[in-house]
Amino acid sequence: MKSTIQSIKHRNKQHGAVLVISLLLLVVITTLAISGMNTATTELAMARNDQNYEYAFQAAETGLENAMAQGSFDTLVETDLGQNYINTNDEVVAKVRFEDSTLVPDRAFSLGVGSGVAAYHFLATAEAKSKRAPGSTTDRDSSALHTQAFYVVGPESSSL
Repeated sequence: MKSTIQSIKHRNKQHGAVLVISLLLLVVITTLAISGMNTATTELAMARNDQNYEYAFQAAETGLENAMAQGSFDTLVETDLGQNYINTNDEVVAKVRFEDSTLVPDRAFSLGVGSGVAAYHFLATAEAKSKRAPGSTTDRDSSALHTQAFYVVGPESSSL
């Protein structure tokens, strides 16, 4: 009987401990949940920004393809293909500039030097911009600048 009285006294001392421990665990779990939500929000913004850069990259590649596919190159003036809107958010400006002309080396063509054949070196440049969510603090605009050097083989003359 004495042990029963001691256990009742012992139980009376612990009545508030479960409530305090439960509240502490609730605070810890809430803190972890809020931290997880902040991390997820940051990762989503990073993914959107990375995707936006990819849009700018692809728009610049499209600008280079269009510049080189046009097929008419001038050795006297820079060819500006103008501003091209890919969609409402993405735009690209492409240019082709003449760099230099060289004689075709003997090893490159069976015709060889002095045959009236020259290589005309050009530089195509495409600058793309991709705009997202104006005024947003997490989404950022992106841009990409791509260049591609190439040459055209043709007769020795002042322009192609």
